[in-house]
Amino acid sequence: MYIVLLGAPGAGKGTQAVMLADKKKMVQVASGDLFRKALQEQTELGKKAKVFMDKGQLVPNEITIQMVLERLSAPDVKAGAILDGFPRNIEQAKALDKALKEKSRAIDKAINIKVSEEEVLKRLSGRWVCRNCQTPYHETDNAPKVKGVCDRCGGQLYQRDDDKPETIKNRLQVYMKETAPLIEYYKKAGKLVEVVSEGGPENVNKKIIAALR
Repeated sequence: MYIVLLGAPGAGKGTQAVMLADKKKMVQVASGDLFRKALQEQTELGKKAKVFMDKGQLVPNEITIQMVLERLSAPDVKAGAILDGFPRNIEQAKALDKALKEKSRAIDKAINIKVSEEEVLKRLSGRWVCRNCQTPYHETDNAPKVKGVCDRCGGQLYQRDDDKPETIKNRLQVYMKETAPLIEYYKKAGKLVEVVSEGGPENVNKKIIAALR
């Protein structure tokens, strides 16, 4: 099964991807994680991506597509994957469909996690992420047991540059222009499922799993 998670920045895609991966025994493929890894390893793609990520802008299609499709060719995702943060526009969605079709595969479901702009601003400004395993936390809604330390692996928590208040509104504008049309794209394909992000991560996760059944 191949699942695409859609939703505005701060909708909870990362949290739900981790939970789904654990419960469904699937691989989470997060484009943001791939970029950060590439940056840590000082690859050319990582350096190019950072310029756009720090400004809250979408990374150009050619860079994103190359990186994600390379990851999807790995042996551990042959049985399926949860795509978090990709595709982000129609061009990327078509490239993904084409690549999967060549391997006799296809996207099974696209889950759109709906959330208000007010809630997005609240969530992102308080979000922290583990440097090691990328598990997301929140100062008020999902705080770690020990401040600044990941519950899962003991790694250091940090706030991403694109989660700082000055870039959040720009990210929302970019999302509405580039990513929101994907909702209609998958709706036309008969693969869209919409879930309202309310009641906490566990409640949202139950809704998603029910929709997948």
